[in-house]
Amino acid sequence: MAVARSTLTCPRLSCLRGPAITKRSIVSPYRHHYHSYEHDPEPPFSAAEDSILSAALNHVPSQGFTTLALSHGAQDAGYLDVSTNLFPHGPFDLINYHLVTQRLALKDRVLFPDPSIGVGAKVRALALQRLEANKNIIHRWQEALAIMALPSNMSPSIAELARLSDEIWFLAGDTSVDTSWYTKRAALSAIYSSTELFMTTDTSANYKETELFLDRRLREVQSIGKAVGSVGQWIGFTAASTINVLRSKGVRI
Repeated sequence: MAVARSTLTCPRLSCLRGPAITKRSIVSPYRHHYHSYEHDPEPPFSAAEDSILSAALNHVPSQGFTTLALSHGAQDAGYLDVSTNLFPHGPFDLINYHLVTQRLALKDRVLFPDPSIGVGAKVRALALQRLEANKNIIHRWQEALAIMALPSNMSPSIAELARLSDEIWFLAGDTSVDTSWYTKRAALSAIYSSTELFMTTDTSANYKETELFLDRRLREVQSIGKAVGSVGQWIGFTAASTINVLRSKGVRI
C-alpha cells in the first residue's frame, strides 16, 4: 500500500550531516497498514529515520525514552545534532519506532515449519516473542507507558496495539471472517497489554512469571469464548477488555 509522505523541506537541517531529511513527523503514528498477500508493504521509516532511531534505541537502557537518547542517536548516526522540529512528537517518536519495528520483525523471528501446530499455540509463541523484544528496555517501559498515556499519544498507541494484535493473528494463520475476527483481536490486545504491564514488575528468572501470567490470560479468554453465546455478551467482554487496556496505559477509568 502506498503511504503518502510529506515533502516539505526543513530549513534547519543544513547543520546536519548525512542523508537529507524532510520536515514532518520523523515517525508518523497515524499511518495505516493492512495485510496483503500480493504486495510487500512500504517500509514505515525512511533510511534517515531508521538510522537515527535505531541508534537512539541503543541509549534507551541508560537514558530512557528521552530527547537525550534521540540526540545521542542522531550523533551516532553521523549528525551533529537534531532539531526539535525533526521529532515533533519527541520521545514518543522513539517509542513508536520500537513498537512498529518489533511488530514487523515478528514474521521473520517466529516460523512454524510444523503444520500440526495449532493457531492458539502460534498466538502464544508470537506473543511471547514480542514480549521477549522488550527485555532490554523493560526497566524503562513504565516510563514509556506514561508517555503513551498522554492525550496526544493515546490514539496512536491504541492503534499500534491493535495492529500488533492483528499481526499476531495473521501470522498465526487465523482465517476468521465473522464477528470473531474483531473479538479475537480485542481480546488479544487486552491480554498482551496486561501481560506487558505485568512484565515491568516481574523479577523471576527469564521472566517465567510473565509467561505463566500470559498462559492464564489466554486460558481465561478461551473459556469465555466457549461459554459466551451471543454477540451482545461478547461486546460486553470486549468493552471490559478495552477498559483494562486503557487503564494499563495510565488512563484513569
